[in-house]
Amino acid sequence: MTHPLPSMESPAKLPWLPDADTNQSPFTGWTRSHWEATADHWLGHIRHYSSPLKASPRLPGPVTRDGERREGMETIGRSMLMAAPRIAGANGQDSLGLAEWYREALLAGTDPEGPERWPLGVTCKSPLLGVTNSIVEAANIAFSLHIAKEWLWEPLAAGEKKQVADWLRHHARLEVWGNNWQLFPAMAEGFLRSVGEDVSGCTGTRNVARVESWYLGDGWYTDGPEHAIDYYNAWAIHPYLWAWYTMTGREDTPDGRRHLERLREFVGSQSLMFASDGSVLHVGRSLAYRTAVLAALWCAGFSGVNPLTPGATRRLASGVLANFTGKGVGVDGPPNLGWYEEHAGSSQAYSGFGSPYLAGIGFLGLALPPEHRLWQDVEEPQPTDGPAVERVLPDAGWTLTTHGGLVRLTNHGSDHCGLPVGGGPDPDDPHYAKFSYSTHTAPGTGVAWEDNVDGHLALLGSDGVASRRCALRATRTEGVLSGSVHIPQLHGKALPGTAVTTVSVVEGIHELRCHLVRGPAEYSVREGGHAVADARAVQADVTGDSAWVDNGDVFAAVTAVHGWQEPNTTHYTGANAMGEHSAVPSLAAQRTTEETVHVALHTLTRGSAPVPEALTSAAAVVVSGTEVSLTWASGAQQAFDLRTFVPWDGQVGK
Repeated sequence: MTHPLPSMESPAKLPWLPDADTNQSPFTGWTRSHWEATADHWLGHIRHYSSPLKASPRLPGPVTRDGERREGMETIGRSMLMAAPRIAGANGQDSLGLAEWYREALLAGTDPEGPERWPLGVTCKSPLLGVTNSIVEAANIAFSLHIAKEWLWEPLAAGEKKQVADWLRHHARLEVWGNNWQLFPAMAEGFLRSVGEDVSGCTGTRNVARVESWYLGDGWYTDGPEHAIDYYNAWAIHPYLWAWYTMTGREDTPDGRRHLERLREFVGSQSLMFASDGSVLHVGRSLAYRTAVLAALWCAGFSGVNPLTPGATRRLASGVLANFTGKGVGVDGPPNLGWYEEHAGSSQAYSGFGSPYLAGIGFLGLALPPEHRLWQDVEEPQPTDGPAVERVLPDAGWTLTTHGGLVRLTNHGSDHCGLPVGGGPDPDDPHYAKFSYSTHTAPGTGVAWEDNVDGHLALLGSDGVASRRCALRATRTEGVLSGSVHIPQLHGKALPGTAVTTVSVVEGIHELRCHLVRGPAEYSVREGGHAVADARAVQADVTGDSAWVDNGDVFAAVTAVHGWQEPNTTHYTGANAMGEHSAVPSLAAQRTTEETVHVALHTLTRGSAPVPEALTSAAAVVVSGTEVSLTWASGAQQAFDLRTFVPWDGQVGK
């Protein structure tokens, strides 16, 4: 179980990439020319699969229930997010003819009588009476037109501008879902305002105010009024608010300046979600958008509010892009629905073959001129390159820990239960419902999600079906301590008379996870650690009170501390976005009373795996009733009462 800790690898020498430049970019070897080459390569896939009029390319991959016309529109709208900064940053030196190509696609798609016309979006309501995704692409196109207005909008004839404006205006007037979608009509309206078009009947100002009301703190917003906290902050909420205030001339108003401060705070905390090897924290939905996670970083650079230096900014961004391309994303064909390899289990039903091109908004930095400091300064360390970092986001209920070559997120704040994904009676999702996520592991999907072993505390009935965490009823974060309360659900219903309070304490590569379980003693309990995956079978075993899994790079273990009886491991195939084969360590226990306390040490690291003795001696823990006190090997001490740490009304499941 011993293996060296890898560092940032040199960029893969793909035929279309320039040689690495380790003078300007000592960490990644990537410069602006690498970004340009990657953008050109990915955009080349679009042109390879072009339709006759360019508005409806048919890429390899799945088609949603809305049909190929919708997917073709999405492909153009999203790839334009990549083309626009590529065009703008070249200052007219458009050797590939991208501007002309996308103008032709835009005109063919917005022609109401044309053979490749795009479906007009309808107001979002239930039951749906048509396609709504046109609203999203109207926003993407408006954003792109704003970024490259001189080359994508200005050359259009008056009649052509009217045609495009009419299509945008239709979508700017529609009512949409109560989450980040509020910004999509606002984007279309904002661009129309910026070019002097009619915006009567539009509600962008109202929509923006709604989104601003969902602000939490530390730069983060909920994705709607529920506890949905994810990367939609990075690739939708912050970039579109940034563009809205700019397009409407409000960037220097109190609201505009307030948003820039929030953008600064967001980048400061989000920058801790990227490991030193370029791996991105794997949490939330729509993860096939990949490099879109970089959009807010570039926006902060544009506006001069980036808390990172230019060299650190490029180092972080290039590390992410180099990591994805180095693992094959977009190399031999268009970016697919997955993370590294294609993986349907982590994709959503609303995603089609063009969806991954939302990654293009993460190329926004190319709109800056080549002489900008973000491209010219020598790379400097990003925040996770140095010593271990611990950052608490109390309003989000998150604790970020960078240690052992990866980043770990302890989650006591996000559940996404207001917005079901994928259907089914239980409105939770593996990418929100787990107690912990990381940059080098992914939650189990498919049959692994049905079993619900990893990252979870499950109550098990006689049929062996695991309970769901679902909506959080209360949360609290206080320094290294964070906790939440949930009512376990089974088969879509709350388990009568049950409630689980969980408190996490983080220390380096460890997390002590403590549960107070209230409910009928007939329910046994099971605690799962991180799922570790690889292309080959993952090594897994039980040593004493610990169950552990190891793929030769990432090591995860759970060690029984109090209230657990049986360590175990579970193997899966095709159920993890990180690799074909995965394994999960877990603990199990029978309960004999209606109130029980269970404490486990969760260990996650890269490099040399800890020896068994290091797991059992990591912390000295004393449990007295519902009170827990511990002393880490470092000497740090904590004490808390599981009954009172998370304030709530005490109502158990009914």
